[in-house]
Amino acid sequence: MTLAIQTQNLGKKYGNLQAISSLHLEIPEGQFFGLIGPNGSGKTTTIHILSTLIRPTTGTVFVAGYNVIDDPVAVRRQIGLVFQESALDRTLTVEENLQFSGALYGLDHRLIAERSRKLLDLFDLDGKRKAKVATLSGGMRRALDIARGVLHQPRILFLDEPTIGLDIISRRRIWRFMKQLRQELGMTILLTTHYLEEAESCDQVTFLRKGELIG
Repeated sequence: MTLAIQTQNLGKKYGNLQAISSLHLEIPEGQFFGLIGPNGSGKTTTIHILSTLIRPTTGTVFVAGYNVIDDPVAVRRQIGLVFQESALDRTLTVEENLQFSGALYGLDHRLIAERSRKLLDLFDLDGKRKAKVATLSGGMRRALDIARGVLHQPRILFLDEPTIGLDIISRRRIWRFMKQLRQELGMTILLTTHYLEEAESCDQVTFLRKGELIG
């Protein structure tokens, strides 16, 4: 079994606050893994460490076979990340946001156009490619955030509460899209959420409370 993500005794401390403590994760390649917990449980801190945005205080972390401390650039090439807050530029069009994201990953113009076309079709956004992001609904912006996060076809996708603030219809639509993306690309997905129903599609689920795994 090849592991996409592995942590040993992972901990993160901010002053006197222990955000996460002795976190042990082993997530196989291709798995849809759910990390569930209330606000303040340490879910976002965990995602930020795994994606090299912050450094752990203790422990070791390997993502896609690379140590997040020793090889952060290599890790970033293998992952996609959808934040709680949108990372889109609202002054640009749907198409321009994808072009900019693709260029950051060194994709050539033809490949960006080809993948953008497929993703916009998948997310029912093809008719909005020339629209400014500021004019999109919340559900459409979230769909575009996910499309942006998978444009470079990462081996591992981190979804940090991707449907927060969306209505139930938009949330269900997002999960249908994620199912299709998994079928097409076979990527490993790590989802954080506090909605239990969103974990129904996960292959494995664990719970985080006050920075510690409880199941």
